[in-house]
Amino acid sequence: MDNTKKILFVSLGCDKNLVDTEMMLGQLAEKGYTFTDSEEEADVAVINTCCFIHDAKEESVNTILQFADLKKEGVIETLIVCGCLAQRYQEEIQTEIEEVDAIIGTTAIDKIVETLDEIYSGKSENHLEDINRAPVYGKKRSVTTGGHFAYLKIAEGCDKHCTYCIIPKIRGSFRSVPMEELVKEADSLAKDGVKELILVAQETTVYGVDLYGKKMLPALLRELAKIPELYWIRILYCYPEEITDELIQVIKEEDKVCKYLDMPIQHSSDAILKRMGRRTSRAELEEIITKLRREIPEICLRTTLITGFPGETQEDHEELMDFVDTWEFDRLGAFTYSQEEDTPAAMMPDQIDEEVKVQRQAEIMELQQEIAFEKAESLAGETMLAMIEGKVADENAYVARTYRDAPNVDGYLFVNTGRELMTGDFVKVRVTGSYEYDLIGELEDEFTE
Repeated sequence: MDNTKKILFVSLGCDKNLVDTEMMLGQLAEKGYTFTDSEEEADVAVINTCCFIHDAKEESVNTILQFADLKKEGVIETLIVCGCLAQRYQEEIQTEIEEVDAIIGTTAIDKIVETLDEIYSGKSENHLEDINRAPVYGKKRSVTTGGHFAYLKIAEGCDKHCTYCIIPKIRGSFRSVPMEELVKEADSLAKDGVKELILVAQETTVYGVDLYGKKMLPALLRELAKIPELYWIRILYCYPEEITDELIQVIKEEDKVCKYLDMPIQHSSDAILKRMGRRTSRAELEEIITKLRREIPEICLRTTLITGFPGETQEDHEELMDFVDTWEFDRLGAFTYSQEEDTPAAMMPDQIDEEVKVQRQAEIMELQQEIAFEKAESLAGETMLAMIEGKVADENAYVARTYRDAPNVDGYLFVNTGRELMTGDFVKVRVTGSYEYDLIGELEDEFTE
């Protein structure tokens, strides 16, 4: 082992990938390795890749090639590629990019130290474990999100097999992390200063079914809410058909559980939902949204949509526009359909022209912009608890988030104050106005009409 080597990590893609990166950083830190953000200082580059859609794939390939060039030029010595793209295209990477020293698959993140040892002892090995191997847990993590919030990955893989999605082929079937391990990890993160825990998985709502024979997300939330240092627990990636009355009650009753739900629905047309392999209809989506808003009036609902799915007619698109207009999601993102090889949707007839996909996406986002701006305006006069994220340079103002804002995907609340605040502080803020997606406010005890 040569732990004098400095390592640079590049983590691409989703927050679930980021947790894998943090686990690898933690294992290397335990062995005494040091890290750098500078390409010039780095001896080793580790690229944790994504390949969920075409743009992510392109970014991953370009990043690998960029570091392959740095290796050719002698700037770095060693290049390791891991994550989803590595798992899916291991042979192509190996044969076409000879500068790559080793590949680590999605389920082999616990092999990072071993991989480096092998490279420096002259016997470079790839580590591509069975994609249905038990999730890696119980490893030390180096949190990279600033320390005041962290992601908790509660499961690996997915059993849904939506027709557009490659994830089950590169991440395997749905496998939950045992609850006691998650509580132990959450407790450790909280003791290290984490105040907001964000639960992630390919799908969080069916957590525990494989281990315990029933959905255990409500029970997990209740356990996590007992950790004294935690202020907020946020849930992402909830499939609508799996949201139970029990889960709704826990969100409603537990003060620490944010009244926020990320519920990707992808479309509202029954014909398109069926072609996507989704397990809901428009009527069922409307039923769950109605129930959530009835039971938890202040709930903030986020969703994602796909435009231009094979066979999507103008009528389907107009129906989706009508759905967005009617149900007014607080947060919404729309993505153009990406034709991914080895998925059933890629082989479907009636593929949509890219221009049409982009036009439909723009129409959806324009409509959502109006909805979001109006919702932001309507919050003026409210008093909200907010977490400080940092200071605005050269101004007496801070950037903050409310329970309505997941980091890096939602808006911000800008707090005007001359008081000295720290990142991670929780403050009560009176909202005084809004600017597009963001809110503006003052500390409650400093507020004057």
